[in-house]
Amino acid sequence: MLLGTYSPRLDDKGRMFLPAKFRDKLAGGVVMTRGQERCLYVYPMAEFEKVAERLQSGPTTNAGVRAHQRLLLSGASDEIPDKQGRVTVPAILREYAGLSHECTVIGSGDRLEIWDAQAWATYVADHEDAFANQSEEVVPGL
Repeated sequence: MLLGTYSPRLDDKGRMFLPAKFRDKLAGGVVMTRGQERCLYVYPMAEFEKVAERLQSGPTTNAGVRAHQRLLLSGASDEIPDKQGRVTVPAILREYAGLSHECTVIGSGDRLEIWDAQAWATYVADHEDAFANQSEEVVPGL
């Protein structure tokens, strides 16, 4: 389970230290790709294989499914963390997410998300009150 909020920085070469807490889980490799709300999703390799399999099972006759497959998979980059726990965030993904040097990495259960720090702060400001005051079930059973 990947949980928590961290504040790593991108260096001038587009590299980022993965949070130390997750380095063992991610040492075998990660796949990073475009995520919703202009963040990046970072999956452990084995988890991404499951996601890709589910995605490929969608009906390609549906334009929305095709678009989702194309954008998620074409933006995907497999990376192996170096001995220091750094991964390179490809330029196309840095541009997509608007990443600057200051980033926020959040654990989202089966994946990490990488956000530009200001974009994350704005997201939290825009959604925190609604979350705190939610009075009806959002996810069935929770």
